[in-house]
Amino acid sequence: MAVKSRPLRILLAKLGMDTHTVGVTVIAHALREAGMEVIFTGLKQTPEMVVAAAVQEGVDVVGISTLSAGHMRSLPKLARLLREAGAQDVLLVAGGVVPEEDQPVLIEAGVDRIFTMGTDTREIVGFLEDWWENQSSATANA
Repeated sequence: MAVKSRPLRILLAKLGMDTHTVGVTVIAHALREAGMEVIFTGLKQTPEMVVAAAVQEGVDVVGISTLSAGHMRSLPKLARLLREAGAQDVLLVAGGVVPEEDQPVLIEAGVDRIFTMGTDTREIVGFLEDWWENQSSATANA
């Protein structure tokens, strides 16, 4: 097992006019309880604002909570902007209300993982811990 020199840094955001915060608050709490560093950008963010914050903060993961049906426009744009900013190694995850038929399109556009509403927080924490462990191992072996 690789020794991590620092905790996983995650930026959480709400894009557009989506102001439902219960889900993202629950996720933020679970991630912090698991020892991860969580930065919440707040409400009414644009993809450009999220990318700027992600680059400035040097995060490992960007997590978007979506309930307002704008995910098909905003998430592909966010993925593209991350790549253009040189942050293609930042894991992009989304959660909330994302219909099953939209998920393959979003994955193809660059969203790395989608957690639908009702996903157990332990599943999210486990996924991120596994990803971080793999990142740490890959860095140690490079």
